[in-house]
Amino acid sequence: MNLSRGFAFISMVLVIIILAGFVGLGIYTVRLDYIVRDKFEGKRWEIPAKVFARPLELFNGALVTPDNLKQELKLLNYKKTDNYESPGTYVDKGSMVYVHTRGFDFGDSTEPEQVLEITTDGQQVIDVRSTQQNGTGIARLEPILVGGIYPRHNEDRVLIQLPKVPQPLIDALIATEDRKFYNHHGVSLRGIARAMVSNMTGGPRQGGSTLTQQLVKNFYLSPERTLKRKANEALMALLVEMHYSKNDILEAYLNEVNLGQNGNYSINGFGLASQFYFGQPLNELKLPQMAFLVGLVKGPSLYNPWRNPKLALERRNVVLHNMLVTGRIDQQQYDDAIKTKLNVIKKPTIGQSLFPDFLDVVRRQLKEEYQEVDLTSEGLRIFTTLDPIVQTSANKAFDTTIKQLIKRNPKKLEGLQGAVTIANPENGEILAVVGGSGMFTGFNRALDAKRQVGSLLKPIVYFNALESQRYTLISPISDAPVSITGMGMKDWKPKNYDGQSHGTVPLNYALAHSYNLATVRLGWELGIPSFINTLHTLGIDEDIKPYPSILLGAVNLSPMQVLGMYQVYAANGFRYAPRSIRSVVDAKGNPLQRYGLNVRQSLDPGGVYLLNYALQQVMRSGTGASAYATLPSNLNLAGKSGTTNDARDSWFAGYSGNYVAVVWLGHDDNSPIGLTGSSGALPVWINVMKQLNLAPVEPVQPTDVQWQWIDQASGNLSAQGCPGATYIPMLASTVPGQATPCGMLHLYGSQEAPYGETELDENGQPVYQQYARRVPEPANTGEASINLELPPDPETGKPPVVRRFWSSE
Repeated sequence: MNLSRGFAFISMVLVIIILAGFVGLGIYTVRLDYIVRDKFEGKRWEIPAKVFARPLELFNGALVTPDNLKQELKLLNYKKTDNYESPGTYVDKGSMVYVHTRGFDFGDSTEPEQVLEITTDGQQVIDVRSTQQNGTGIARLEPILVGGIYPRHNEDRVLIQLPKVPQPLIDALIATEDRKFYNHHGVSLRGIARAMVSNMTGGPRQGGSTLTQQLVKNFYLSPERTLKRKANEALMALLVEMHYSKNDILEAYLNEVNLGQNGNYSINGFGLASQFYFGQPLNELKLPQMAFLVGLVKGPSLYNPWRNPKLALERRNVVLHNMLVTGRIDQQQYDDAIKTKLNVIKKPTIGQSLFPDFLDVVRRQLKEEYQEVDLTSEGLRIFTTLDPIVQTSANKAFDTTIKQLIKRNPKKLEGLQGAVTIANPENGEILAVVGGSGMFTGFNRALDAKRQVGSLLKPIVYFNALESQRYTLISPISDAPVSITGMGMKDWKPKNYDGQSHGTVPLNYALAHSYNLATVRLGWELGIPSFINTLHTLGIDEDIKPYPSILLGAVNLSPMQVLGMYQVYAANGFRYAPRSIRSVVDAKGNPLQRYGLNVRQSLDPGGVYLLNYALQQVMRSGTGASAYATLPSNLNLAGKSGTTNDARDSWFAGYSGNYVAVVWLGHDDNSPIGLTGSSGALPVWINVMKQLNLAPVEPVQPTDVQWQWIDQASGNLSAQGCPGATYIPMLASTVPGQATPCGMLHLYGSQEAPYGETELDENGQPVYQQYARRVPEPANTGEASINLELPPDPETGKPPVVRRFWSSE
């Protein structure tokens, strides 16, 4: 009886334990079910923000050379072919190029896939035809992917939708990884048994996991190899299959699977892997390329094509054989495919930025307006102002010239650094940024290297002088020694670079040759507060101490800040806030923000027009003259060199009609480099600019500016052909009211004054027979007058007599 009771008690305990186990398993299963559905139906991936360059715009008159176009296509990994049947291909026929574009969704608009017929004359586009109707007259290539702003886990991916995945890729994946995918319910007992037998008998190690189990392992679980993890994997695979269709599971797998590593960045999904290994979208891949990607699933490190090309090729051929034996391809397709090389690109770029210096500028601008979490997990698309052609040219020219300079003086210039910034003067868009030579380390010299700028600030002095209307471009100014005292400092006695003074020189000559003494005298007369005010007007927000030395550039600025200043000069006084971003679009294509033009008239157009002329003289006969040994003189370039004390910094800032560029060279430790602005930064600037398709400087002449022939000696009106005459722009209010005799003769001819006061000589003849027509009218008289300075009498040597003549004409 007692035995019977004991058996019943034990049975009851066992039942309770079993029931508890089922309850526990049920609760655990419910918990796993929640985990499965929460992630699968929620935000599955943290998608990095993608940063794109500007799209190349093609229209009649666009300054795009054939080489520019082909370089852009190369950066986009378009393939040169004999036909243009497929997207991502082009046919080169010299001045005519046929391009089959891929199309692109910009969020607010979509550029369709189309075939373009582009004709150039060597310097610009003269005709564009398209297979798609376009009311704008502008066709755009897709923008180049510059890089990404990555999630916390450094995972990168390009999401793909199953309907857009090429069928051969799906066939290769199913044939190789899970041939019963469409028949099982998440777990393959046969596959598990086969793997166990193979592993126990010493055969090839097999996993036995279905695609669903692989997805679960990558999606939810850690990579540890324990019985508990395998049990969780199987249970969660069953739950996934219970809730979601095979297509949902397959699409998630295609986007989740890890297919490589690029530095710190994980390459996830076939969409990104296609770009990473081949530089092409998935839908442009051929059968052997798709088979290679599927082969990576087994081990992207083992089958890395750059480290283990032989193993990678063998694995690709295994995938192709799997497709053959499962009937996905025929014998001919197989034979053709295995003869094909891997054809991976030489150097992967996805995962690391093509242009890290520029991307750093973008990142900093974004941080001012977005939270970091929004940038790294929302899948934003950021469309920037970067011009890849300009950036590539700047990188190449900078690196080449730096190496040449170091080679000439390796002892002093070893470790020479620098920066280049380039913008469009018409809108302030930053086109290229070089933050230094060598690997990008995070210290972006274009932004972070604030150094004294030297003579780059001298144009402010000369602008203030011209705008004051007390000076013209040829006004005589003294370049004699000067000493300034006061403001709590000892006597400051600046010197010219050559150690000499040059007497009295014309204003524009002093600027062209960068005379320090003349600049200091002129700036001191106009006032330090006026100088600082103009500096602030140009966009420099620094706290500037009112020391006289600032007239010679004793102000620390970055190359980007200098770029903003010279953009104002290049844009006739209009200041556009430098910007690196055009728009930001969310993952659904909705524009979040547009960065429109922020423009204001900062400097008087008349004064800037005169300053442009003076800066053009710097290039024609001054410190920038060596540029015209390489660049065409009809470009009318404008610019200014800058050198600091002990030749620690070498600067050059200048512009064509379509590019404003600034170059700085120096050592990071601020030690002397022995280079002036003309011998260091200018050669870099020249080599950058000669790579670009330049437009001439053609500033719009303001209404208050007149061009006049002026006698350089006296400053009076003259005429073409007269000795000492120069043709210069002037503010109308500064046009002189006197003329030289030669000027009067050429301008107005030799005529007797029809009226007015005419003095006669002893023979009854008029002493002077000219009268004025082009001089200001006296108030309320309707008449004009001019004082004529007569030459001395050639026989008696008597001093000239001033005669006044009137005319209402």
